[in-house]
Amino acid sequence: MTNIYLEESPNPNSLKFVVNYMLVNDGEIFDFPDLASAKISPLAQELFKYEYVKRVFIMNNFVTITKDEEVEWYTVKENLRHAIYNYLESKKPVVIEGASPEKKGDEEESEISLKVRTLLDEYVKPAVEQDGGAIEFHSFEDGVVKVLLQGSCSGCPSSMITLKSGIENLLKSMIPEVTAVEAEGV
Repeated sequence: MTNIYLEESPNPNSLKFVVNYMLVNDGEIFDFPDLASAKISPLAQELFKYEYVKRVFIMNNFVTITKDEEVEWYTVKENLRHAIYNYLESKKPVVIEGASPEKKGDEEESEISLKVRTLLDEYVKPAVEQDGGAIEFHSFEDGVVKVLLQGSCSGCPSSMITLKSGIENLLKSMIPEVTAVEAEGV
């Protein structure tokens, strides 16, 4: 039996729908900023049928939905919870079998890039995932770390504050070569 509970996120336009079992393989991240990008996820396609759904993010045992800012959560969250519940109970796939999230190239990483990735994995990712989002290392060049913000972090009003005062301060204090942290594609 599927159980779903809701968790708020720091992004007022995103809500986390947590399920009592894994939806995708541990560590896989599926971020769909629009219907066109959701070709590999029948669940995301179903959720985009609601005109106020602007982004669907699927990871581990949760789905984070970002809505149109003109719509209030109290008017739509139960409809979405029921839609997810009914979809999952029908035993249809969350993502098409064999589909995998887009991967960046496996280029050789520098020692600093490996340190940054390790710090993000150990200290930052768990907190970001708790809020219904994800952060991925993108690159390190000329002292600047670039990260990808996904799920509820994408478009969140407080994400830039978290990025600069939290993540940037952590990385600069632990890795002297880091001079700044920037979000890529936000």
